[in-house]
Amino acid sequence: MFKPLPVAIGLRYTRAKRRNHFISFISVVSMIGLVLGVTALITVLSVMNGFERELRERILGMASHATIQAYDGALRDWTTLSRQVEAADPRVEAVAPYVAGEAMFSALGNISGALVRGIDPEAERQVGRIGEHMVRGDLDALEEGAFRVVLGSELALELGVRVGDTVVLMAPQAVVTPAGVLPRMRRFTVAGVFEVGMYEFDRGTAFIQLDDARAIFQTGEGVTGLRLRLTDMMQAGAVSRDVAQSLDGLFRVSDWTRQHANLFRAIQMEKVVMFIILSLIVAVAAFNIVSTLVMLVTDKQPDIAILRTLGLRPSAVMLVFIVQGVVIGAVGVLLGVIGGVSLALNIDVVVPFVERLTGTEFLAADVYYISDLPSELRVQDVIRISGLAFGLTLLATLFPAWRAARTRPAEALRYE
Repeated sequence: MFKPLPVAIGLRYTRAKRRNHFISFISVVSMIGLVLGVTALITVLSVMNGFERELRERILGMASHATIQAYDGALRDWTTLSRQVEAADPRVEAVAPYVAGEAMFSALGNISGALVRGIDPEAERQVGRIGEHMVRGDLDALEEGAFRVVLGSELALELGVRVGDTVVLMAPQAVVTPAGVLPRMRRFTVAGVFEVGMYEFDRGTAFIQLDDARAIFQTGEGVTGLRLRLTDMMQAGAVSRDVAQSLDGLFRVSDWTRQHANLFRAIQMEKVVMFIILSLIVAVAAFNIVSTLVMLVTDKQPDIAILRTLGLRPSAVMLVFIVQGVVIGAVGVLLGVIGGVSLALNIDVVVPFVERLTGTEFLAADVYYISDLPSELRVQDVIRISGLAFGLTLLATLFPAWRAARTRPAEALRYE
């Protein structure tokens, strides 16, 4: 197939065996550096994307897209307020009341604190995903007056209880008796166990029926607040502001982005910092190409002089060495993309294998929010990384190619 002369010469130089084997070694090292850099960038960003996604989904399995609370104490006329909120904005899909409070659980001589949330199981299914995370029992077992509780898996393990066992709930609200002021206590039957996969929730959260929670925490007919489910959780901030402006009276309206803003901001910052740090690997590999091409230009001085004597223009000589650098960069980037995509798509297999091989647990459940390593490969990340790597490679070829174009035939052939 016909090729322009500079391209044909550049491709031939790329395939040809080097007289100087050190140049070949540097070329291979440069290519390996590009492969490793691109692979590392794609894999790390995919893992951090997956970590952010898993964290968001697990947090929203317990938290809500948005919440509405009264400024002073319990939310009284919450049924009317629920209808107003649903009618005020079509982006609000569902509303559910809840009562929240802190309490102590005691069973079999074990004691532990937890955040207790009173819910209506039917309404809760419309705004949350806790029903999807039940590992034993059923959320619908939380019936009014039955005084049943659903515990997080780690909390149940700490108390040493299973479904059907009895626990004692001690609320901070006091009861005045002839013997003095005593904490409010009530026996509950364990009706289920849930496991979200986040130690913070599995260890410190329990659910009881809404009316039982009212009685325990003495909120009367009121509730702590309303939980909202939105059509698009990424618009939670805007929807929360619009809902707050549409309500009559003073309310505290919040959303998941505000409640966990520091956490997700930290993840975003880590992604940016990791991208910059790992890009340095690609940059080092790209600058290795400079060394390779500079040595190659020195090695090919007689060839360049002959080509110039035969009439090849300086721009064509420059293109010869640009082609070589582009080929090295393209092959390295392509192999890096293949390696990075393969590793990112199989990270759930690779990490357990490495853990078994080394006998080390990378993500302990009692230390990290998530105990396994997720991955979410995004096409835009692959395009951005490969574009950056190829751009740096192309930039690295310019100086050696420019030096080759400035070669003077008479000086290059003087001692030949």
